[in-house]
Formats: sequence, C-alpha cells, structure tokens
Amino acid sequence: MRAALPLRLARSAAFTVVCVLLAASAHWFAGGATPTLRALLVGGAAVMTTATAMAGRERSPWVVIGMLLAAQVFLHELLASLSPSVETTAVAHSHRLGVGAGMLTAHVTAAVVTGWWLSRGEAALWSILRRIGTGALRWLRAVLAVFQLFARLRPRPRLASYDLDREPRRGAVLRHAVIRRGPPVLVFL
Repeated sequence: MRAALPLRLARSAAFTVVCVLLAASAHWFAGGATPTLRALLVGGAAVMTTATAMAGRERSPWVVIGMLLAAQVFLHELLASLSPSVETTAVAHSHRLGVGAGMLTAHVTAAVVTGWWLSRGEAALWSILRRIGTGALRWLRAVLAVFQLFARLRPRPRLASYDLDREPRRGAVLRHAVIRRGPPVLVFL
C-alpha cells in the first residue's frame, strides 16, 4: 500500500519533530551549547525532505532506527558546527569518557529507543489504515449488493422489437383513436 502525499507529509513531519527535538535535547544535555534556531530549522528542513522521500511505504523497525541514527549523526554534526562554542575547562587526569563519547552513546541509545517507539507507531498507523480500507471495501460491497438486488427486483420495461424488413402498417395504429379530440371549434355569429 502506497501512501498519498498528505499522509507522507504527516508521517515525515512527526519523524522530523521527534528527530530534531531528540538531537537538540541530547546535544544540550550532553554538554553542548543550546542549539540556535537557524541550526534547528536547517536540520529540520533537511530531515523533513529526506523523510518525505522515504515515507512512501510502511518501513520496518530496522529501517526506521537506521534512518533515525543517520539523522542523529547528521544533526549532531550540524548542531556542533552551527552552535556557538562552549568553553570547557581542562581537567588534568580525568578518567571519564569525553564529551564526544558521551554524546555518541546518548545519541545511539536515544535513537534506538525512539526508533523502536516510532516504528511501533508506524505499524499501528498502517494497521488502522488497512482496517479502515478493509471496512470501507466491505461497506462498498454491501451497498453494491443492495443496489444489484433492487435492480433485479424492479421490472424492466420491455422494448418493442421492430422488424426492419416489414412495412409499417398504415391506419391500423389510429383505428381506435377518437377523432373528435382537439381544440374546441369556435362558432362565429
């Protein structure tokens, strides 16, 4: 089943909003600067365009998760390059993961969980659309069956058969016609 353009746009808009909000919040929580509106709009437009192109059919959970991971990588790089830099203080012997590893872990984990969540929503949407389509098809078949039943019960007018080789009878048709019919005769005095 292929999706029409309004459904494709609605699905890709939902995907884009979730993806951009996830990337922006993960970027901010992991220690990056607050993303600028320009960066969010540019990233959202790019993700929306790609998601609309790929939203023609129902996608498996793995495809949705892969699309979300790719969008997260793209948005992470975009937000890192377009956001104002955050000054960090250097720590001498820190044995913890750096901002890059923490952000990567956050993006991957969030993308997998959110991708699974989005794929469940997508499966539910397509299930509803299939049920609506099946119900509409059943209803249409029932209506057509009722119309066919009424068409069979209604007597059809019989068409007169004409023999083209035979000459039409003259006078026989008007033999029983009342000649006195017509407008009244005016009497002038």
